[in-house]
Amino acid sequence: MKRLLPLLLILPLAGFRPAPLPPPMPQDGPVRVALVDRDRGTELRSYPADGQRWVAGERGHRYAVRLYNDSPRRVLVVLSVDGVNAISGEDADPSQTGYVLNPGQRADITGWRKTQDEVAQFVFSSPSGSYASRTGRPDNVGVVGVAVFEEARRWYPRPQPILRDRAGPAPAAAEASAAADASASRIEGYSAKSQAPALGTGHGARESSSVRDTDFERATRSPAQVLQLRYDSARNLRARGILLDSPSRLDRQPQAFPNRYVPDPPAR
Repeated sequence: MKRLLPLLLILPLAGFRPAPLPPPMPQDGPVRVALVDRDRGTELRSYPADGQRWVAGERGHRYAVRLYNDSPRRVLVVLSVDGVNAISGEDADPSQTGYVLNPGQRADITGWRKTQDEVAQFVFSSPSGSYASRTGRPDNVGVVGVAVFEEARRWYPRPQPILRDRAGPAPAAAEASAAADASASRIEGYSAKSQAPALGTGHGARESSSVRDTDFERATRSPAQVLQLRYDSARNLRARGILLDSPSRLDRQPQAFPNRYVPDPPAR
């Protein structure tokens, strides 16, 4: 008899949104990215400045990288946090492993992957307390990015929960990097003349988060899309001249399902 527990853990992570018809391909690419403050339960607004999009985080708060696949096809998303691949822990490169999203799927990536069943939570920390800095790679602290690949094959399986790419016919690292440079801005850290970041992404507490391997053949050697979000403290963003909405002015809509799991009852 098969064990049912892994399925219960996979489904909340996937966040799959079935749709009667596949949505049209957006003009700027198949995937949208947002950061979600998990302690506030809100998707953080991004602000344009210096040719990039900026998000204000709060130190000590857990966050998730929310991925929307708006396309009618499966995509592979290679996720970089502070210049580090969020699955493998390597210096991030588009040729590496990533998450596979089905058509119309939304998924919240909540941490650094430790096993197929567990992650270490993404937490806004000090730059020196970030995972990247603690592993000797502080140069790209303060940025979340994705490299998106479309699938070569033209048929698609029945939609299932989020899957993780198993090392398949991935392009050479040097070629993929050069292609990413040509197609979009490279994921970079702060330059010497820019303001020092006040936030990084720490290696937080462990939590359950199940995925499984799948095959995925990339349609091209270069990503179809490269996106990045810069994040920093509200104070630093204001110093850049970015006018932030106060938390009291942000839309907070009622949620029918605000919690993922059943909490413990109060102590007697």
